[in-house]
Amino acid sequence: MAVPPFQDLMLPLLEFASDGQDHTQNEVVDRLASRLELSEEDRRELVPSGRKPRLDDRVSWAVVYLRKAALLESSRWGVFHITERGRQALRAKPPRIDIKFLSQYTEFQEFHWRSDGQRSDGSKDEQAEQTPQEVLEASYQGLRRELAIELLQRVKAAPPRFFEELVVDLLVAMGYGGSRRDAGQAIGQAGDGGIDGIIKEDRLGLDVVYVQAKRWDGTVGRPAVQAFAGSLEGQRARKGVFITTSQFSQDARDYVSRIEKRIVLIDGEQLAQHMIDFGVGVTEVATYIVKKLDLDYFG
Repeated sequence: MAVPPFQDLMLPLLEFASDGQDHTQNEVVDRLASRLELSEEDRRELVPSGRKPRLDDRVSWAVVYLRKAALLESSRWGVFHITERGRQALRAKPPRIDIKFLSQYTEFQEFHWRSDGQRSDGSKDEQAEQTPQEVLEASYQGLRRELAIELLQRVKAAPPRFFEELVVDLLVAMGYGGSRRDAGQAIGQAGDGGIDGIIKEDRLGLDVVYVQAKRWDGTVGRPAVQAFAGSLEGQRARKGVFITTSQFSQDARDYVSRIEKRIVLIDGEQLAQHMIDFGVGVTEVATYIVKKLDLDYFG
């Protein structure tokens, strides 16, 4: 089964702590994973940022919410135990402990104060199954997807020469091509045997990468990619990058995974994501820094 929403973890977490002993989050993660029969794959599933296992993140937030409602309390950093209020909550045998349930406690209401100054009654949060961190990351990824779509539309509508310049800007931003001038002279100048450009792999020019850049609408199939691989063979080249504004067929991707030469396929979606990551064609609007407690400072 998939990792349950963090609100679904609150009741089993409190039940686990009902023995009155001190517990750590790692203990809870292991116990709940066993109780919920989560597979190793489920336990390895990461949050969108890829920085933390999803189960660990959701257990951590469940602990925070239960502490804010005074159903759990900390013995010391990273260690907690159940409170008398927590025992009373379990004796009431609630079918579920969630944000709506916790909203009966004044301490939790103060913690869960709305940004507009109104207190939460849990009516909307009852359906919100993501942790605050997941909500933030999901919103960020949503903004990236919308920006990527708009970027790709703009690229497709631009003249062919603009696309060539875009490829140069992106490759230089990614660390290839040496100087902007060197890369600009290389891309779009070869036009030999199915190769659109040659670019340095590093600033010293110790190796080169052959480039095919096509602003296409239809799916790029294996024949086009195979022809590019043949062009590399004619140049005795070992590395190539095929960039398109559309997408590659699965057959084309399977082909490059089997051949000896190293060919990287970048489709329209990946192109847009690289443009965002390396600041090509986009500008920064706002920066939000998410901070956490510095344990070394308090050590």
